[in-house]
Amino acid sequence: LCTGSYLDVEKTSHWFYQLVRSSWLHVPQSYSWHLVFQPCNLSCQFQLSKGNESLAVEMLFGVRQGDSDIFVVSQPPERQLQHLSWPETYTVAEAKFFWHIARQVPCESLHLKCLQVFTCILRGTGFSSSIWKTLVMHVLTTVPLSWWRRREFAGRLWDIMAHLHHCLQLKRLEHFVLSNKRLPAEISLPLAMRRVEPLNLFEHLARDPAAHREAMR
Repeated sequence: LCTGSYLDVEKTSHWFYQLVRSSWLHVPQSYSWHLVFQPCNLSCQFQLSKGNESLAVEMLFGVRQGDSDIFVVSQPPERQLQHLSWPETYTVAEAKFFWHIARQVPCESLHLKCLQVFTCILRGTGFSSSIWKTLVMHVLTTVPLSWWRRREFAGRLWDIMAHLHHCLQLKRLEHFVLSNKRLPAEISLPLAMRRVEPLNLFEHLARDPAAHREAMR
């Protein structure tokens, strides 16, 4: 599955496609669902249909870094970062953080409702869903978890907005996973990743005064 010394995404996708195609007939759902594969070089995409029901599925491939919660993952062309087929992803580490929080907060879904408000209602304001997620995770490590009750919903929204305003003034929002000493011990990172300099997600605002003025507005 490699080309030279590197795992080849296209070969991996074709290999997985062959496995699913050969196994599909042994699955009970194959009698009622129709499976069609979509051509794609960097992921495995297929369409499931039954009558008027239809479901599109895209499988990306991840490779775990050692025994950590950090993976490199295959990416379709429109999502590639700097033309890398296997960029690093922190999704699993972030998901484990949210599971960790859900076991402790008084209202399990309140922090997710806060995140939903910002990512959905404030869509188009110039801040990506990734930025809102990072802000919410940082606030969850600074505001006592006992304060995340339904009756305090408005207060927690304000805390997140206040943290955003503070970060914009400093032109600095640190990556949540990299070099974060507040991460729960159950989240495993490669040793080198714990020692790197914190990544500033607002670095572009520090370089571009016009972008910073727009973000503040």
